[in-house]
Amino acid sequence: MFTPSELLEINKLLVPENKIVILTHYNPDGDAIGSSLGLKHYLKAKGLEAEVVVPNDFPKFLKWMPEAKKNIIGEYKRKVAFDIINEADVIFCLDFNSPARIGILGDWLMRAKAKKILIDHHQQPEDFDFVYSDTVIPATCQMVYHFIEAMNDEKLVNQDIAECLYTGIMTDTGGFRFRSTSATTHRIVANLIEKGADPSVITSNTWDTNTVSRLHLLALILGRIEVVNDGKVAVLYLTRKELQEYGFQKGDTEGFVNYGLSIVGVKMAAFFMEDLYEDFIKISFRSKDDVDVNQFSRKYFNGGGHINAAGGKSMESLPDTIETFKSRIAEENL
Repeated sequence: MFTPSELLEINKLLVPENKIVILTHYNPDGDAIGSSLGLKHYLKAKGLEAEVVVPNDFPKFLKWMPEAKKNIIGEYKRKVAFDIINEADVIFCLDFNSPARIGILGDWLMRAKAKKILIDHHQQPEDFDFVYSDTVIPATCQMVYHFIEAMNDEKLVNQDIAECLYTGIMTDTGGFRFRSTSATTHRIVANLIEKGADPSVITSNTWDTNTVSRLHLLALILGRIEVVNDGKVAVLYLTRKELQEYGFQKGDTEGFVNYGLSIVGVKMAAFFMEDLYEDFIKISFRSKDDVDVNQFSRKYFNGGGHINAAGGKSMESLPDTIETFKSRIAEENL
């Protein structure tokens, strides 16, 4: 958590005359959008206005959250996003550890005159004016709740805040399944439910929203899932042609990698997907126990994340990327 003196300094910055902006990472997920909107609604409850700016569009299944559709999407409104960041006095940086993780917004952030406040749970955070980094906490949404507590403002938590923070915690813990989910996490979730977060409604709005294209793509990859390395590693993939054929929409492949991890005996799953528009392969890694996909991704695939959940990128073709992956896991004896 921020030190008491840092909290005092931050509190002095949170005044109506200051322009406050909230940024989160490229390809925003539930924790990114949930923490950003949760913080926005908290500031609103304090009588402050804040703008949420995201680098690119986010899945429809996250747009039910209060004021999600008011987010400024950088790839669609570059000039608006630039002006907002450039004119900001305070910028909250949520759920990313480096300006490189926010796409086109990164350079603007580094040049901005604003005080920059980081709240994030990824490893190896870069320098910001104020840093609250904790890699043990399973979701940035939980950290935003701790920040609200540290500001002695828990009484301000309302239904809008609760719904947003609950969504981010739920999604980043895989429905409270990942081992980073702690007793403290559950206590916070209980508090959020008491403040108006309805688990059944949030789960339905977030996860019970399958499109036909998603189900077709899921059936395709499950029909050819490959288990290698003595049954310890699962490999899944989708080509650009397949994405186009089934009418892929943003968010359709969310969680696909977890199906590989659900296989008995599998300790690591990797999902490879050709980008729709550019020549690179997006990779999602998941693991169990002490299999560190964060270090693996950093070492071999220009990525990173958490011990049991990470992402990466390859400029090789899809077949070559998968072969490279297989050779690397053999070398690492995963």
